[in-house]
Amino acid sequence: MEEIVHILVHAALDSLKVFPFLFLMYVLIELLEHRTNITKNKNVLTGNLAPLLGAATGIIPQCGFSVMAAKLYDKKLIRTGTVLAVFFATSDEAIVLLLSSGSGAKTVAVMPVIAILFAVSVAMGYLFNAVFRREPLAELGEGEEICGTPCGHDHEHDHDNNLHRYLFHPLEHALQIFVYILIVNIAFGFIMHYAEGAIESFLRSGKWFQPLISAAIGLIPNCAASTVITQAYILNGLSFGGFIAGICANAGLGLTILLKSRKSLKKAFAVMGIMYGVSVAVGYIALGIMQAVGI
Repeated sequence: MEEIVHILVHAALDSLKVFPFLFLMYVLIELLEHRTNITKNKNVLTGNLAPLLGAATGIIPQCGFSVMAAKLYDKKLIRTGTVLAVFFATSDEAIVLLLSSGSGAKTVAVMPVIAILFAVSVAMGYLFNAVFRREPLAELGEGEEICGTPCGHDHEHDHDNNLHRYLFHPLEHALQIFVYILIVNIAFGFIMHYAEGAIESFLRSGKWFQPLISAAIGLIPNCAASTVITQAYILNGLSFGGFIAGICANAGLGLTILLKSRKSLKKAFAVMGIMYGVSVAVGYIALGIMQAVGI
């Protein structure tokens, strides 16, 4: 009983240490999201810079841009490569969790992660825009804007309510992620306490299966997926290759928009297939590089 209490207390304390940083990060993200709208300039949505812009906006750690990109794609306002650029760049909760992890090594990993996501996003964006260069497009109506709904919250009704936008919504989001982190920390606490040897053995022998599994989890359109993947990496339960595969495949709630639209259902499964295949390949490349340099 004493051991169980110790595991629970340790997991709770580790999770509580992260909470203030999560809240501050989500306040900053709300400030940034409120002032960004990529649909104001119609030309950039379909021009030569579209995949580059998509990758740059997707890197910002929130899922509002992936939702916006999915809505634009559903309305045939952007090309397949552009929506893929946004989706591949989107890491949902990963960057925030790495920055607030308290682990120097994991925090330093933020820059390589961003660099990899950006490079993959730009490359895949331009590749698939070239492949589908004859893709028919519609036009955004005069004065029409497409807004992303960040991480499941509908801000349409309270654009002028700063208290809700900059306090309650970040607090609600931080609490939600805190619960996910706590659950993962408790689970890993029990696993490491009762099966540490088996876990270490799996990480040594099973790391080549991790990109396959992690990328599949990453495709789940829920912030719990990126939280579980990132927290597993922070707790050394997942290799960098497995982690990067899962985060590459994660597009936040963007896929939900495509899956809800019957006319885009085939496109949604095609996009998911591309994301899974590319993400697994990126994960294996990362694993190969890490093994080659002896890390």
